[in-house]
Amino acid sequence: MSRFDVSPLSLNGLALIARSRIGDNRGFLSRMFCADELAAAGWRKPIAQINHTLTTKQGAVRGMHFQLQPHAEMKLVSCLRGEVWDVAVDLRPSSPTFLQWHAERLSADNGHALLIPEGFAHGFQVLSEGAELLYCHSAHFQPQAEAGLNPLDPRLAIAWPLPIAEMSDRDSNHPLLTPSFSGVLL
Repeated sequence: MSRFDVSPLSLNGLALIARSRIGDNRGFLSRMFCADELAAAGWRKPIAQINHTLTTKQGAVRGMHFQLQPHAEMKLVSCLRGEVWDVAVDLRPSSPTFLQWHAERLSADNGHALLIPEGFAHGFQVLSEGAELLYCHSAHFQPQAEAGLNPLDPRLAIAWPLPIAEMSDRDSNHPLLTPSFSGVLL
């Protein structure tokens, strides 16, 4: 019996993962990760790192982050508390959906996760009064490989659902894409 319902999304390789919850009057059990079951969705590497974030302000944006080769990573992003609008941008130059984005609502209530393949930037906006996310990464963070897109880049035209209440200097200072931007190589 699979504990995950995998739904491919509009960007090739991006998938929404709906978790089955087994519950009774005490609460529920939900499987967060299973390498065997998620392999069918494209996860084929070990988990190298797990991160937990807390973002306290509704409307705050984090992102759009990615790591360059040879440290590109897959992410499985889950919301443990609150609700976020989770966004992935396809940066693969040979992809028919190059520079397109897709967003999903992830929440503690719906138990969904976003499986983000290598070659994508990732970010989110907090829709509730605070949110906590859990990230499974297929590669260790490497500061020299860290990169990002400006969340307000008009070329991406991400339709953030709320006015942006807060963003880090690092995220707001990512340069805008130039017409010569050709993506990230995998």
